[in-house]
Amino acid sequence: MPALDAFDSFLFSLSRAFCSPLGVFVQIQGCLICLTLGLGWAFAAYVRNREIKQMKGSMRLGNSFAFLYHDINKLEHTNQENLPRVSVVMPLKGYGEHNLHNWRSQITSLYGGPVEFLFVLESTEDPAYSVVSSLISDFKDEVDAKVVVAGLSTTCSQKVHNQLVGVEKMHKDSKYVLFLDDDVRLHPGSIGALTAEMEKNPDIFIQTGYPLDLPSGSLGSYCIYEYHMPCSMGFATGGKTFFLWGGCMMMHADDFRLDRYGVVSGLRDGGYSDDMTLAAIAGAHKRLITSPPVAVFPHPLSSELSFSRYWNYLRKQTFVLESYTTNVNWIMNRALFTSHCYLSWGFVAPYIMSMIHITAALRIYIKGYSLEETSFTSGGLLLVGYLAICTLVELLSMWNLTRIEVHLCNMLSPEAPKLSLASYNWVLVFIAMLVDNFLYPVSAMRSHLSQSINWSGIRYHLKNGKISKIERSKEMGPEKSYLGGKKLLYGKKGAAPKVSLLSSLARSMAQWHQPKKFDS
Repeated sequence: MPALDAFDSFLFSLSRAFCSPLGVFVQIQGCLICLTLGLGWAFAAYVRNREIKQMKGSMRLGNSFAFLYHDINKLEHTNQENLPRVSVVMPLKGYGEHNLHNWRSQITSLYGGPVEFLFVLESTEDPAYSVVSSLISDFKDEVDAKVVVAGLSTTCSQKVHNQLVGVEKMHKDSKYVLFLDDDVRLHPGSIGALTAEMEKNPDIFIQTGYPLDLPSGSLGSYCIYEYHMPCSMGFATGGKTFFLWGGCMMMHADDFRLDRYGVVSGLRDGGYSDDMTLAAIAGAHKRLITSPPVAVFPHPLSSELSFSRYWNYLRKQTFVLESYTTNVNWIMNRALFTSHCYLSWGFVAPYIMSMIHITAALRIYIKGYSLEETSFTSGGLLLVGYLAICTLVELLSMWNLTRIEVHLCNMLSPEAPKLSLASYNWVLVFIAMLVDNFLYPVSAMRSHLSQSINWSGIRYHLKNGKISKIERSKEMGPEKSYLGGKKLLYGKKGAAPKVSLLSSLARSMAQWHQPKKFDS
């Protein structure tokens, strides 16, 4: 039998150490993390699939518009004309690859009540200004939409500033305000579904939803998909949740008019993150946040989403944990920071250990070492087997939830191009799981030490959890938004939209509330 060389001796020492009680604990912990994620996604899939079954049941009873209402009687004119007024506020910054398609899906909603759309920009020099103006011109006789120029923020993030200016400009009779990000692709019935839940339960403080990422093929896009997936189970509860996504938030308009619970002052006075600030306010005042099962929105990621842009996005996401409104909120953010970092590296470590076990076993096989010298390898390979099984369960559960959400989105938007699961590369999904969980603690620690972030060309500095300084420089601004590219347009500027059954319905509903526009 050959003698152990220095490399093999070191390798076998590592493999033997990983079979110690502490090493076994770390690897079993990794298996438990995989199984926990798998169970969470299984429950989320159950909630989403239950909605699919309800829609199919309604369709079997002859309701062709189940994607709008389970009860077709709610489409009666007498019911639609009594729907409350909604103001949709969309803070914009730049113009990305999928933005135009997203904006079109937002303003062509089939909500039967009065609704206005406010596109809020920093200035007319924003690249989105001309595109949005052209879009509004295309639909000028069908929707109530306008561009609002907010100016520069001085005490809060530019997004929060745009949202607050939009609220100031909303219609005086609006009962609800819906905040949407420019990367949200709405379904025709989304506004109606959110409003119906608010009407059903007036105790709801905020209604929210969550994106279904559609990776473009790059590793960066899969890292973003993987980053969002663990959080998705918190939004697929079918009701009460503690999570809040700033991309879709419906609230009572009077909460802003009257500054209830300090929503306006909390955002205006040093607010960096809209969703983290409002979630903290909801927790402090024990207010209800809900997420209906139909509030899942396709989120196509840019075809040019490079790894560096993913890193910038991750930095922006981890930086929100540095902002807080109260001491309790600070404690919760620190707990989230610590637990997320621990679990992220706790997830990655077992795979590193498994690579050591597998490499050691291969060296034994190739070199022909004696079993007496390498008896520890059987235990290591057994742990590798456990982790492989748990990983397979986790990936299958993730695949199943994605499959169901793709199906649900296709049912909720019957005339939109069909989404497909075939484009997902599950090898890249697995690699992204390791990369994202490894980098999260690195990004979080850098955010904690720097206390500053560059967001779309604006550098924000935090002090005591709030924005204390804002620096603007043209050199800081990225040429592309974080998740959307800048070059591709959906058709020529100013081109007339394709006429469809849904657009005809949208026009009919608009006539109910704005008949004078259509008299001619």
